[in-house]
Amino acid sequence: MSLLRENAVLALFFCLGLGYLVGKLRIGPIQLGGICGVLIVSMLVGARHVTVNADVKNVAFALFIFSLGYIAGPQFFANMNAKGLRFGVLSIMEAVVVIVMALGFAKIFDLDVGTAAGILAGAATESAAVGTAQDAIAKLPGITADQTTQLQAHVATAYSVCYLFGLISIVLLTSQLFPVLMRIKLAEASRQLWEKMRGGDGGHEPGEEPSLPALVGRTYLVSQGEGTRVSQLQESSGQLVTVEAIGRGGRKLDPDEDPVLRRGDQVLVVGRRAAVIDAGHELGPETSDTPGLDRALAVRQVVVTNKQVAGHPLNDVRDRDSQATGGVFLTDIQRVDHHLPAVGETEVHIGDTLTVVGAPSKLEKFANRVGATVRQDTADWIYLSLGICLGVLLGKVNVRFGDVNLTLGTGGGCLIAGLVFGWLRSLRPTFGAYPPAAAQTLKDLGLAMFIAVTGMAAGPDAGPLLKQYPVLLPAAGILMVAVPAFLGLFIGRRLLKIEPPILIGAIAGQQCSTPAITAIGNVAQSSVPMLGYTITYTISNFLLPLTGPVLVGLVGL
Repeated sequence: MSLLRENAVLALFFCLGLGYLVGKLRIGPIQLGGICGVLIVSMLVGARHVTVNADVKNVAFALFIFSLGYIAGPQFFANMNAKGLRFGVLSIMEAVVVIVMALGFAKIFDLDVGTAAGILAGAATESAAVGTAQDAIAKLPGITADQTTQLQAHVATAYSVCYLFGLISIVLLTSQLFPVLMRIKLAEASRQLWEKMRGGDGGHEPGEEPSLPALVGRTYLVSQGEGTRVSQLQESSGQLVTVEAIGRGGRKLDPDEDPVLRRGDQVLVVGRRAAVIDAGHELGPETSDTPGLDRALAVRQVVVTNKQVAGHPLNDVRDRDSQATGGVFLTDIQRVDHHLPAVGETEVHIGDTLTVVGAPSKLEKFANRVGATVRQDTADWIYLSLGICLGVLLGKVNVRFGDVNLTLGTGGGCLIAGLVFGWLRSLRPTFGAYPPAAAQTLKDLGLAMFIAVTGMAAGPDAGPLLKQYPVLLPAAGILMVAVPAFLGLFIGRRLLKIEPPILIGAIAGQQCSTPAITAIGNVAQSSVPMLGYTITYTISNFLLPLTGPVLVGLVGL
């Protein structure tokens, strides 16, 4: 341990590496996850009086919370509509309930503000609330530096215990109990809803590919299809196929010139499997690959920025403007950092990233119609640094409601700045580049480093607090998950009439619980629940971090 005490870099990355290893442990449907593992390891290391400078924590938290806001910004503002606010009722309910319950625990059991805030952050499984609450505690009037350190340590300790029990509770409730209460088999209900959306597979695990891919290319020898124009063939399929190449007598014809097909032509048809097979029935027998006829297709990522497209399924967009969307095939839809069913019936939102396949010229037309091609530029650190600076300054603003002093702190300020800057980037993707992989990496690394430093600082105070509240902390973690989850189930089914698989995903999203949606996806064997998860996840990612400062302001000392 003396080596760790003498070298802060070694201590930090020791906690990160070992913590993520611990986070891989799985018990049934429960997996701790890297952040929970890092917190446990760092608290154990911190108990041996190993510390890292608090400035590292502050910088890491600013990077994490700004990146979180930047990623979620386009979706957050896109959900400020009737449908988004319908699901947002669950997120608002979650934020209100956890504040009221944490305040009740604080009053009934005479808890200090740090313990109360830690219970809220842990039970809501919202790591960002740890940072925003600690920020708010540091700004409380009339307390010494030692008191601030102790209260901030109580936040981390209470968070760690409540998080563990809250995590187990939300995973079991959403993936196991709620399907039983709604009298459904989650996998079957998800499959039926998928079929209602018409087509596609139920999704695959990372590293897996479907044995029957949805997008295929085949060559046909024209026999009974002679006299048909290329445009007629494509229109009869509902633009689900495109002719990419035509061979005739040893020469190649340009499909864009819309030639009339003749007997003996060799035609390369690309598109959805079923539609390509149907096109073959119209053309003639399938042939083996013909040298020189194959045509490379490009893959592009296109971010949705066109308001006329947002809020509509891509099938509707294709029907309205087949010239701009024909010959382009959707293979993935990414919203925030989650993947949705890649079918034309999935409604797209501003900020969605669509992975599409087609000829380069057709992809360019599609991108101009829908939004803009995602460029894998290096990050625009001028734009991003400006956003973080404005966020820090915004966090210094104090607002008083009577005797209650509320402040956003660095966390709340950078979160709002990230939301706005990410949204502005989605409106004009020509500036402010922050490649998705870079944003996701800094978000994850920033949170892990913040939790590691926080855990080490909390280590010496963890034992006494756990001895003081050995039953309250686990019970609070369970109750503060169960109450809003059951309320979400009632509101979603009885009042909002949300489809069960989507509602289960939305309840996991109102809690911002990635482990829960992972467990739900494993049980459902489908990405359908993700349709509800992404909306509530985005809104809760904004609301729940702000509950920390609100609770600190209400509880005070």
